[in-house]
Amino acid sequence: MSKKNKQGGAGLGDALRSIFTTGAIIVAFVIAVLIYLFVMGNPINFEGGNPAGAPLPGNYLGMVYKGGWVVPVLITINLVLLIFSVERWITLSRAKGKGRINIFVKNLQNYLDSNQIDDAVDACDNQRGSLANVMRAGLLRYKALKEDQTLEKDQKLVALQKEFEEATALELPILSRNLVILSTIATISVLTGLFGTVLGMIRAFAALATAGAPDALALATGISEALINTAFGILGSLLAVVFYNYFSTRIDNFTYKIDEAGFSLIQTFAASTK
Repeated sequence: MSKKNKQGGAGLGDALRSIFTTGAIIVAFVIAVLIYLFVMGNPINFEGGNPAGAPLPGNYLGMVYKGGWVVPVLITINLVLLIFSVERWITLSRAKGKGRINIFVKNLQNYLDSNQIDDAVDACDNQRGSLANVMRAGLLRYKALKEDQTLEKDQKLVALQKEFEEATALELPILSRNLVILSTIATISVLTGLFGTVLGMIRAFAALATAGAPDALALATGISEALINTAFGILGSLLAVVFYNYFSTRIDNFTYKIDEAGFSLIQTFAASTK
């Protein structure tokens, strides 16, 4: 495939991914609003069947509903976190390919030691992972350079190294895509929760500031809004940090194995080339 075709395909892929990202956020928001209004705001969750009143004792859906309009925003954030965590898990599972990577790399090394380049390429086609894609590109270049009599050994090594770098540059963005969304959620989730907390405390102190006896319902609603939003915000941030670190670790392991396999292939080529 030519570089122009690769760039065109990458441009189309970026557009589709942008549509997916935007669509996922919109769908998450719609679902969050529906959950807030019709599940948490269901009249059966409140005394007298009135969502404006107090929630029934021990009814957590009604209590969360009292968190106010910030609740659906926080639900949206958590749903987006779930969507893109699942998306990253699926993508990284596919990037791993078939079978164990260590065994795959060992088999490739055995093929190279026996100068069975075509068999090594077939193994990459069967493995279908990110490492296999990089190694396949390197092996094809390896085979072409072995047959090239016009270049010096140092030039061949540079060309092979460049091929690995280009192939790796194409694969790594696929592995790390959307991680920025998880890292952003880790920050904005807790900040949104704190914003809801401030609004709840303002409502609570406003109830205390009324002349005569304080409005107990308004006071309880304000405190509930503050605590619920805090809990939702911390939960979203906590999960985002955990998922981000988990996926980052997996990507680092992939990168290490790609670099290790590429270095091994280059060393094998250097040892077998005069």
